[in-house]
Amino acid sequence: MGQLRFLGALWKANLLAAMEYRGAFFFQVAGMALNNAIYFTFWILFFERFPAVRGWGVHEMLVLFGVAAGGFGLAVYLFGNALRLAELIAGGRLDYYLSLPRPALLHALASRSVASGLGDFLYGCLSFALSGPGSAAEVLRFVLGLIFAMAVFLGFMVLVQSLAFWMGHAGLVGSQAMNALISFALYPLDLFDGTAKLVLFTVLPAAFMGAVPAEFVRSFTWQGLAQLTGASLVFLGLGVVVFHRGLRRYESGSAIQVEV
Repeated sequence: MGQLRFLGALWKANLLAAMEYRGAFFFQVAGMALNNAIYFTFWILFFERFPAVRGWGVHEMLVLFGVAAGGFGLAVYLFGNALRLAELIAGGRLDYYLSLPRPALLHALASRSVASGLGDFLYGCLSFALSGPGSAAEVLRFVLGLIFAMAVFLGFMVLVQSLAFWMGHAGLVGSQAMNALISFALYPLDLFDGTAKLVLFTVLPAAFMGAVPAEFVRSFTWQGLAQLTGASLVFLGLGVVVFHRGLRRYESGSAIQVEV
């Protein structure tokens, strides 16, 4: 409960800081939501010509986009430094978080919010609403799907960006990995076969951020729930373990004042 109160205080502070420039904040949120809507229009045009591809149509894609965009948006809005953790490590700017009696990784991730992420989240909720959920159970599964997608994304990003402890400036690697993860998460899993599908379940867990939670939202199965729970725990666990292993190699940058 103490950690939850701590997170709540950080998120409140981030929101208040964003509200100092309300125009820019709302512009970023609306702009990102509009960007996602424009991107989805290409799928609408595609399905007007081809009504279904391997069982996937507009309805299924609305759910897929809802989970993927919503999970990503929730992650970067609540834990914005997941996108720049490598920069903090390489610049020796973890000092501030290590000097306080709070979990360093949790504090570092939650100390920044990406305003545009709220636009992704809101678009994800709208996309799911447009798919026409048929029951309260489906809405509940959508909420769970968002949480699972967010957990997989955060675990993967922490894992990749923690390579900065060994590689130095790994920001470009993290950025490329994130773009690949998001790109493949927005495609139906049935379009891939063999080795490509294996990669999307392991090295680049895009399946657990898009297609698998989308299928779970559409139809509950214990297997789907077990897969999503296991993937979330595995990638979050790997991210935490690699980060703390890397801390043993961390070199201070004497940058406490930069973060205050």
